[in-house]
Amino acid sequence: MREPRVIVIGNGMVGYKFCEKLKSKSDFFKLIVFGEESRRAYDRVHLSEYFNGKDEEDLSLSTANWYHDLDIKLYLNNPIVSIDRENKTVRDLSGINHGYDFLVFATGSAAFVPSIPGIEKEGVFVYRTIDDLDLIKAYAKKAKKASVIGGGLLGLEAAKALIDLGIEQTDIIEFAPGLMPRQIDPAGSRILVSKLTALGLQIHLNKNTTSIAGEACISEMKFADGSVMETDMLVISAGIKPRDELAKDCGIITGPRGGIVVDDRMQTNDSCIFAIGECALHAEQIYGLVAPGYDMAEVLAANLSGDNKTFSGFDMSTKLKLIGVDVASFGDNFIQEPDCRTIIFENKHKGIYKRLNISNCGQYLLGGILIGDAAAYNMLLQTTNNRILLSENPEELIMGTRSAENDGAAGITALPDSALICSCEGVTKGDICKSVSEGGCENLDDIKKCTKAGTGCGGCMPMVKDLMLHTMKAQGKYLRNVVCEHFQYSRQELYDLIHIHQLKSYDTVLTELGKGDGCETCKPLVSSLLASLWNEMILKKGNDTAQDSNDRFLANIQKGGSYSVVPRVPGGEITPDKLIVIGNVAKKYHLYTKITGGQRIDMFGAHLNDLPLIWEELIAAGFESGHAYGKGLRTVKSCVGSTWCRFGLHDSVSFAIRIEERYRGIRAPHKFKSAVSGCIRECAEAQSKDFGIIATEKGWNLYVCGNGGSKPQHALLLASDLDSDTCIQYIDRFLMFYIRTADPLTRTATWLNKMEGGMDYLRNVVVNDSLGMAATWEEEIESLIAAYKCEWKEAVENPAIRKRFSHFVNSPEEKDPSIEFVEMRGQKRTPDWKIA
Repeated sequence: MREPRVIVIGNGMVGYKFCEKLKSKSDFFKLIVFGEESRRAYDRVHLSEYFNGKDEEDLSLSTANWYHDLDIKLYLNNPIVSIDRENKTVRDLSGINHGYDFLVFATGSAAFVPSIPGIEKEGVFVYRTIDDLDLIKAYAKKAKKASVIGGGLLGLEAAKALIDLGIEQTDIIEFAPGLMPRQIDPAGSRILVSKLTALGLQIHLNKNTTSIAGEACISEMKFADGSVMETDMLVISAGIKPRDELAKDCGIITGPRGGIVVDDRMQTNDSCIFAIGECALHAEQIYGLVAPGYDMAEVLAANLSGDNKTFSGFDMSTKLKLIGVDVASFGDNFIQEPDCRTIIFENKHKGIYKRLNISNCGQYLLGGILIGDAAAYNMLLQTTNNRILLSENPEELIMGTRSAENDGAAGITALPDSALICSCEGVTKGDICKSVSEGGCENLDDIKKCTKAGTGCGGCMPMVKDLMLHTMKAQGKYLRNVVCEHFQYSRQELYDLIHIHQLKSYDTVLTELGKGDGCETCKPLVSSLLASLWNEMILKKGNDTAQDSNDRFLANIQKGGSYSVVPRVPGGEITPDKLIVIGNVAKKYHLYTKITGGQRIDMFGAHLNDLPLIWEELIAAGFESGHAYGKGLRTVKSCVGSTWCRFGLHDSVSFAIRIEERYRGIRAPHKFKSAVSGCIRECAEAQSKDFGIIATEKGWNLYVCGNGGSKPQHALLLASDLDSDTCIQYIDRFLMFYIRTADPLTRTATWLNKMEGGMDYLRNVVVNDSLGMAATWEEEIESLIAAYKCEWKEAVENPAIRKRFSHFVNSPEEKDPSIEFVEMRGQKRTPDWKIA
C-alpha cells in the first residue's frame, strides 16, 4: 500500500512543528515540504538576536540532517506557484508537478506595507526574515538616524534591532494613540513610552505618514499634521497579512480581510486541504503568535494520525522583554468596570504599571497587564486559566507582600496537573513533574529535551525551573541553585571561578564558563560580579551593554527622560565654597535641587548631553560621583558628634568621612548605606542602615543588616565597644562576606533573614573568623579600595565614552525637545501628567 503523500507549503516555525508532530505520531505518511527561503526552518521569535551574534545555525530549529533522518523530502528556495485541486497536484517554481493526498498550507504571513508614496525608495525595509535582516544590517552601516513605522510587538522588536546595530537615533512612529494597542491599555502605554524614551528612543504617537521623500534614497518622512522628519533609513513593521494568495487562486475560501478559512480540525472547504499558523483564519481570527500555530500543528497531526482533536481558539496571553522592558498581558486584559473590579498599581518613578481585573464576586482573576515588572506573570496566568480562588487580599498578587509569597493557594503546588505551563508546546505541570520524578530530568536542558517545554518563546522557563526544584525537593534530592540555563553554576561558584581565572568581561565569562548567548538573568548578575571583583570602570568595553540602564548613563534616568546628578558629600560635611559651586551649577543648567535623607544634594532635570559638562564643573571643585545610580555604597550619614554636640562621645563626622571614602565605588549585590551616630541618641539613624555605628563610652558599637524602604528592619548588634580600626576591620569582613554570597538585588537585611543560623552565625564568621576567610577578605577589599577611580572623571576624560552622552549625534549640543517642565515653589519639575 502506497504511503499517503502530505505536501506542506511553507517551511517556517509552524510548518516545521507540524512535520515534527506528525512524524512523532506516525510513520504512515510521506512528507514533502516546499520552502520559499534558501534555508531550513529557523526561529523567528528570537530573530532580533541575529544582530547580537547569533548566526543562521544558532537560529535553526533543526540539524542539517534532521529532514533526511526522518525521511522528509525538503525543497528549499522552490516555492509552490499553483495548485490543481481536481488532479490533486501542485506545481513548484521549477515547473515540476507533485501529487498529494493531503495538502497543508503553512505559508504564514507577510509584512503589511501601507500604500505610502515613496515607499519603494532605497533605504526602506520590512522586518520579517533573515534576508530582510541582512539587508538592514548592510544598509545600517551608512545610517545615523533610523525610523520604524509601527509601535506594536514587531515595531518594538525592529527598534531593538536598530539599537543593536549601533544606530545613533531611532524614532518609532505609531498611528494609534498608544504603543502596543492590542496588548496594553492607555495607562500601560504611557508607562512604556516613558521607559523607552528614557532609553533614548523617540516615540511619536497619533502620527500618520503621508509620503516618503528623497531622490533615490529616503531622506525625509512627511506626516498628515504637516511635520517633517529627517531619516536615513526606514523599517516598516506595521502588522502582518496572511499569505493566502495560492489558496484564493485555486478556489479555497478565504476571509474578507484575508486568511484561509478553517474549521476546528484545521480543514478548509476542500476535505484534503488544511491550513495552520498565521495564514489560517479560525472563527474569524488570525493568530499572530507562534504558540497558537503550534497548537494548530498538533491538532492537524493528531487528526491525520487517527485521533479526534479540535482547535477551539487560543489564549493570547504573552510576556515579552522589549528593549529590556518587561511587557505582559494575560486573560481578559481589557475588561472594564462594572464588568469587573480593577486593581491598579502604578510607580512612575520606577516605570512600573500593574493592572489586575478581578471578578465582581472577588474570587477569581480574570486578566491583567504588567509593564516594567512581569516577574509574577506565569503565576498570574495560571491563577487565571485554572480559576484558582483568590485570597481575601488579591492586591497582594501585585504588591508582593509576604502573605502573598507564602499563600499556598497561589503557589505552584496548588496548580492542577493539567495546568498548561508551556503553551507553545502544550506541556502541562504533570508532564514536567513526571519528567523529573520518573524520567530523571534534573536540569532544564534535560527537561527541554524530554518535554519540549521552553523550546518555543521560552517565557515559561521560570515556572519550569520552579516545578523542577519543587519536585526534586519533594524527592529529598540535593538542589544546586544554578544561575540560569547559560551557566550551570551557583552565584558563589561563578564568583569563585571568575576570580580564579581572572576573567574581566561578560563575553569572556560566557565563553569560558557558560554557553549560548546569555539572557536578562545572567547578564546583570555577571556584570555585578565583575564590578565587585575588579572595581574597574563600569562602562569598560565588553561590559557596558550588560549593565543596568542607570549604570550605562552614570546617572539615574528620571521620569520624563531627564537625569539626576548626585555628587558625593562624605559624611554630609561640605564647605561653603562647595555649596556655592552646587548652587551655581544647578542655576546654570536649570536643575531642581533637593537635600536628601542621606545628607547630600540631589540635582534633577539634567539633559543627557549636559551631563559631562555638569560633571566637569563639579570635578573641578573637588566633587566626585556619588554613585546614586550604582549597586554599591550610597551614603554614610553622620550627626555633628563631639565636635559640636554637648552629648557627643566621639567625632562621628570624621569617622563617617573615613568610612565613606574607604568604601566608595565598591559594587555589591545591592546598594548599601551606612551612618555614624556620636551617641546613643542616634541622630544619624544608624540602626536603619546596612551597617551603622554608634559611639559608646569605650568606643563604637557596630550594627549590621538594617534596612529602610518598603520593608524597614532594624540593624542588629554585631560587636560592641570597638576601637576605630577594629570596627573597620569587621566592616571589611562583613562587606566581603555579603558581596561573595548574596544573591543579585538582595539587600543585607534579606540576606541575613535567609542565612541559616542568623546573627549568631554571621557574628561567628565576621568576628571569630570561623570560616578562616578573614585574611583573604581583608586583602580583597584592599585591592578594591586601591582600584577606585571616579567614574564621572573617567567618562569626561575618555572621548569614546563621552560621545555617548549626546541625544542627537549629528547635533551634539541640541537637547531633547520632548522633555518639558513646569514651575513649582520656585523650581522646575516634571509634571505628573507628562510622559515624554
